[in-house]
Amino acid sequence: MIFTMKVIHDGAVRLIEIEAGNENQARSLAEMQGHHVLSINQHKSGAFNFGLPQLKKAKFNVMLFSQELLALIESGLSLVEAIEALAEKETQAESKAVLNQIKAALFDGQPLSSALETVPEVFTPLYIALIRSSERTGDMATALSRHVTYQSQIDAMKKKIVSAAIYPVLLLLVGGLVVLFLLGYVVPKFSVIYESTNADLPWLSQLLLSWGQLLHSHDREAFMVFIASVALLSYVFSRAFVRRFIMAKVWQIPKLGETLRIYQLARFYRTLSMLLRGGIPLTTAMQMVSSLLQPLLRSKLALVANDVKEGKTLSSAMEQHGMTTSISVRMLRVGERTGQMGDMMERIGVFYDDEIARAVEWFTKLLEPTLMIIIGLVVGLVVVLMYMPIFELAGSIQ
Repeated sequence: MIFTMKVIHDGAVRLIEIEAGNENQARSLAEMQGHHVLSINQHKSGAFNFGLPQLKKAKFNVMLFSQELLALIESGLSLVEAIEALAEKETQAESKAVLNQIKAALFDGQPLSSALETVPEVFTPLYIALIRSSERTGDMATALSRHVTYQSQIDAMKKKIVSAAIYPVLLLLVGGLVVLFLLGYVVPKFSVIYESTNADLPWLSQLLLSWGQLLHSHDREAFMVFIASVALLSYVFSRAFVRRFIMAKVWQIPKLGETLRIYQLARFYRTLSMLLRGGIPLTTAMQMVSSLLQPLLRSKLALVANDVKEGKTLSSAMEQHGMTTSISVRMLRVGERTGQMGDMMERIGVFYDDEIARAVEWFTKLLEPTLMIIIGLVVGLVVVLMYMPIFELAGSIQ
């Protein structure tokens, strides 16, 4: 986005244009160039936008940034040279503005962690803390490598879950379209035939034909109701309190709730492992990762942190407050004895990921045939109700 700004520079009022991802970035860039900002307005991309909102541009890709920065640093470039190279080759406006803001902060003598803090909407506190710990040890490449590995593992698990959900969603979509086609097109054709014969139809067949005629005669109204229902559901599910209420109910389902708990714990242990291996103290790391957890687990983690501060071992505190399983608590004890807690938590995360993968596979194998059976029964019921009068007529003729 391009912002038009009225600024004071060298005692004179000027109008300048700055390309940035949002208003805060534009203001920061202008101030770094020595301007005093008086006002700021977003430049419209066209004269005839008819009041429509502009398309949202792609967000800054932190994963890609980490991979490219790691490759450049390992190639022998200094940090400032690497950021300059990334900014020069970037073509996407918002990402380029973020990189330019980081570069300007580095030129002012700030460390990379402080430069990243100038764009808090892009870089999370976890990422900034990891970079800050690497600045103390002087091993930036290792920290970036850990983050890339961590994010790759998290993304791989998310892709597994999304891939497992695609086929059931397609089944529901295709099944729903088939039922709508039968009710809106095929059933009205049959109703015309039955009306001309004045046949005495079964009650269920009459009900089905009435629904078909209603959809056929009010197709536009039905379509508008469908669109309005989708819009209403989208709005309702976009509300945070609705999602929290639904997730609270889902967590109460025995098998599914336990799987969600394991997924949260896997992410928790992986993130905690990354921070511990980066040199961040245990209690500080636990406070930083608490935002990744569901509210119930977050409150339990606070109790764990208090117990650890009072002198309890991590394994006993985690076991007492339900933040482990029978196997992971044993692995934690081994990590405490060997002093390799970060590595052991990474292994626990891998173990949990394997459990989740098995649960997703089992759920998919169970859900897909169940949906096919349900859709087949619904379609079969519609077809049988359509042909039932014909079957009765054929029976009476015999």
